[in-house]
Amino acid sequence: MIRAKLRTKLNLKVKPKIDSMINSQLKPRTKMKKPNKNATIAYAIVGHDLAAHLFHVTLTVDAPSPDGQVFALPAWIPGSYMIREFSRNIVRVRAESNGEPVALTKLDKHSWQAAAQKDRLKEPSSLTLHYEVYAWDLSVRAAHLDQNHAFFNGTSVFLRVLGQEDQPHVVDIQRPDDDAAQTWRVATSLPELKAKRYGFGTYIAANYDELIDHPVEQGDFALATFKAHGIPHDIVISGRVPNLDMARLSADLKRICETQIAFFEPKSKQAPMDRYVFMTLAVGDGYGGLEHRASTALICARADLPSTAATSNDISDGYLQYLGLCSHEYFHTWNVKRIKPAAFAPYDLQVENYSPLLWLFEGFTSYYDDLMLVRAGLIAEPVYFKLLGKTIGNVLRGSGRTKQSVAESSFDAWGKYYRQDENAPNAIISYYTKGSLIGLALDLSIRAKTGGKKSLDDVMRALWQRYGRDFYSGGGRGVTPAEVEALVDEISGGRFKPFFDKYIRGTEDVPLAKMLAPFGVKYNDERKSSKPSLDANIGREGTDCKLSSVHENGAAHLAGLSAGDLLVAIDGLRVTATNLEALLSRYGVDSTVEVHAFRRDELMTFSMTLQGDRVPGITLALDPAVKKTTTPLRPSAAR
Repeated sequence: MIRAKLRTKLNLKVKPKIDSMINSQLKPRTKMKKPNKNATIAYAIVGHDLAAHLFHVTLTVDAPSPDGQVFALPAWIPGSYMIREFSRNIVRVRAESNGEPVALTKLDKHSWQAAAQKDRLKEPSSLTLHYEVYAWDLSVRAAHLDQNHAFFNGTSVFLRVLGQEDQPHVVDIQRPDDDAAQTWRVATSLPELKAKRYGFGTYIAANYDELIDHPVEQGDFALATFKAHGIPHDIVISGRVPNLDMARLSADLKRICETQIAFFEPKSKQAPMDRYVFMTLAVGDGYGGLEHRASTALICARADLPSTAATSNDISDGYLQYLGLCSHEYFHTWNVKRIKPAAFAPYDLQVENYSPLLWLFEGFTSYYDDLMLVRAGLIAEPVYFKLLGKTIGNVLRGSGRTKQSVAESSFDAWGKYYRQDENAPNAIISYYTKGSLIGLALDLSIRAKTGGKKSLDDVMRALWQRYGRDFYSGGGRGVTPAEVEALVDEISGGRFKPFFDKYIRGTEDVPLAKMLAPFGVKYNDERKSSKPSLDANIGREGTDCKLSSVHENGAAHLAGLSAGDLLVAIDGLRVTATNLEALLSRYGVDSTVEVHAFRRDELMTFSMTLQGDRVPGITLALDPAVKKTTTPLRPSAAR
């Protein structure tokens, strides 16, 4: 994407009468309080029409640029590497100064410029923008508003005042004037200015970067607080969750958080924030998370949360997935929010920020998220090995891993990973999943090289000490790919260029079976090769059986079938979304069958030779005779 320079010479000959007619229509239904006049940059935000999903925002700039202040809304949100063009949700915008309308000129799809001051000899008057933001994105990335709750990330609602990003920013979060919101509270990790904890009122950020790094939840949420090494941590659960077991959730998250704090600061056990907030929206079916410097926004299925009505203390698969998500996003407090790639220090929020290091920042975080559950004592080794085996199988499933390295996957996240299509398994590799296996392989290699005296733990702590610990307080900088590789060499006392060339910059599979064997971990691939398969991912369209993706060189691909095809019949017998496996079980591997399928509205016939199931079935098991301290399941000695 070509960066366009902001134009400095603008055509500001807009008729005042036309502006006045347009601006007069942009008035909030709810009476807005004036933003704090003592602040250089002051916002007020209120959900002024819950049914229409509209936030009204007022932005006041005490000292706007006399040449015409420029405003811009970010095009993406850190942690989610895709241009999202949040400005498309701004419905209306107007500007005024001293009660008089000020012309706004749109520079591009993200930016506006206010008209210049007429008399430059006088002190510039304050400038106020009023705008509406449509909020109907039920995700962790943007903003959502209805009669049940309100949620927003600053990147979706707060226009940036160009040239004044380093000034203090105050935001007045106001209660909606709606009966549904009269009992709402506010959850955010933003420092309070005059607001009381969980209350409406004013909050403050040191600069724009901090302002947009603290999402806000409003509603009738469940709330619990625990301390991890002395730091208060809030758990906020929005959405209806009958018999929610907050006591168990608090106890489990406390163990995860204390384990991670001690991981990075084994001596002081000092967390990098004064307070942390886990914000979760519980829905019927959903999953996702986004990290922030002192909080995380999560979505999960309500069935995944623990219940006081449960008859067993065992961790269900859904709850395990939720704890893993919490562990992942909490680990980001250090790894990516403070230890950053050089390309993110600072962020340019208007365009893509390319980095070949997401395999480290997302991949290593994915490696440690479940590992921390073991070290915290929440899951046993067999459970962890089952999760790890599933990850290995997912990586080996697609042929895209032979065509794209994790360094390339990281760099291409903006155009490929976040814009996946039906051919993704054949074209790309996930820097999350293969990145986590790189983390495991690097951990094993360093332990083997140093006789167990050093590990990947030491690399992460060194990254923290050199690049992360003082990032916000001391003008820290990001780490480059060359510095990462040099640090691994330094910690291990070896030369890891061949490792980086093969598995990170190259596309070779990590030889985990060979690497795990010296540590007493048995690696088996128990794929069901005698089971006939189409080698395609199956989806539903009503009761029909639909091919969602077709794996390269599999039976479906070689027969000529494509993603999107609806299977109608196999050898004259009807195929449905539920009976395909039963039909195939009547045949052996290498059998030839006639397949009828609809492609769009055209019926087609294919001759298919069934193949053995190529889905990896990876199982891992730890030899009881191995010394526990030698495996990654236990931390290396902190030095």
